[in-house]
Amino acid sequence: MLEVENLQVVYNNAIEAVRNASLNVTAGGITALLGANGAGKTTLLKAISGVLYPEDGKIRDGVIRFEGCDLTKLAPDDIVRLGIAHVPEGRKLFIELTVEENLVVGGHTTNRADIARRLEEIYQLFPQLKNRRTVLSGYLSGGEQQMVAIGRALMANPRLLMLDEPSLGIAPLMAEAIYAAVRRLSGEGGLTVLLVEQNASLALDASRNAFVLENGRVVLDGTSEELKRNEDVCEFYLGLGAKGVRRSMRDVKHYKRRKRWLS
Repeated sequence: MLEVENLQVVYNNAIEAVRNASLNVTAGGITALLGANGAGKTTLLKAISGVLYPEDGKIRDGVIRFEGCDLTKLAPDDIVRLGIAHVPEGRKLFIELTVEENLVVGGHTTNRADIARRLEEIYQLFPQLKNRRTVLSGYLSGGEQQMVAIGRALMANPRLLMLDEPSLGIAPLMAEAIYAAVRRLSGEGGLTVLLVEQNASLALDASRNAFVLENGRVVLDGTSEELKRNEDVCEFYLGLGAKGVRRSMRDVKHYKRRKRWLS
């Protein structure tokens, strides 16, 4: 469904954020993209959705294809019309608009006749939003804002949903509710999901396949179950050492330099 081949992204013609990154997202299920801060995860999603330009980012090399269509020269609204929706890190809601107004904005590429139906589907997915539909989004909790952000993306009726750090800054119970909804969208609705998440344990539990991004390039990939058993993933992303023993942060500082894929 989505193919990224040898992608290189540069900011301000000087800073290389993604270098020779390649990955393949197959239709159906959830694919996770793991990596530390600064690994290039968010930049990769922005490149796919065509929104690098506000930060003076450019694709210098490589290709991004969605169902055979080259995305690298397309405008963001054209990419949305092809069936890709992006929920950015930090949610980026219009805080002076109500919940429902934010959702309707997300349907700007959708036929008007479908907007009411899409709204009802989102309220079924996130029931608590229905009672908050007239509330200004700036007054919502972090978890409720994340639900609105996901709902806004779903208004475009995407075939690929990209989520950037959906659990960031929200309460654990809300994170569980959001991940339950994402699993439902993928399992029952057949939606393909590309998930960026620093919480590796949460991401690997939810996903079918996963990629690890380090210093702008993909260094590991496989099924999520395989990566859960990978020694490096256990140490550097799950905080586990031999026999599942948890590591302290002091230990992490010492063994980070041992990453075999960076040697």
